[in-house]
Amino acid sequence: MSKLSAVVSARNEEGRLAACLERLTFADEVVVLLDRCTDNTRAVAAKFTDRIVEGAWALEGDRRNAAIDACAGDWILEVDADEHVPDALAGEIRRTIEITPFDWHEILVDNYIAERLVRHGWGASYGKAAYPGLFRKGVKRWGPQRVHPSLTWNAPNGKGPMLANRLNHYVDRNVSDMLRRLDSYSSARGRDLRDAGIRGSLVNDTRRIFSRFFKCYVSRKGYREGGYGLLIALFAGLYPIISTIKSRVDEN
Repeated sequence: MSKLSAVVSARNEEGRLAACLERLTFADEVVVLLDRCTDNTRAVAAKFTDRIVEGAWALEGDRRNAAIDACAGDWILEVDADEHVPDALAGEIRRTIEITPFDWHEILVDNYIAERLVRHGWGASYGKAAYPGLFRKGVKRWGPQRVHPSLTWNAPNGKGPMLANRLNHYVDRNVSDMLRRLDSYSSARGRDLRDAGIRGSLVNDTRRIFSRFFKCYVSRKGYREGGYGLLIALFAGLYPIISTIKSRVDEN
């Protein structure tokens, strides 16, 4: 039987971590990585597992790699503290790792704003409709970025079919949270651009406002989500140009 490690990276998540971890009991091992926590996140984690890794990581990619490296399982499931694995998905994951010939699988995501399911419009580096969350140990590495790190695969057996069941992601509590996330993501992306020596193009980023808005609002049917869908498309469009401007000014 294949051994499954579930891994969660957390920073000051005392209010949300328990609800995440109590839905991971189907895994053979639960690993929690704590990044510069100053609240009671460690005490919460200790109620569910003794596999706790503590440290400080400036880059999201480095933090995620450290969490993966701490796992002992044949397969790894990456979950964030604001995400829940329903029973149907848990069962599908256990079945998949026993029979699949592939090295990794994507997992569909149901995103919630407050208690409302917002299924349409996500993407274009602002929210996720699916993610590569289930993989064999040793096949996946994150790149050295602060936000939306790149991925490198060493997966000779390739990608398998997307899982049928969905992960629940409680991404934002309200519109203010959505605005704060845009600010946080664009600041991190601005620092990444600056570190990489990428100046960016305000002209191209201006064009991308419209192309990314169309992609999220029309192609991905964000219009079906009312005001939330409109905001998602607007923020996805504005994200590149705000990031570029922040990379050029002294506020990062």
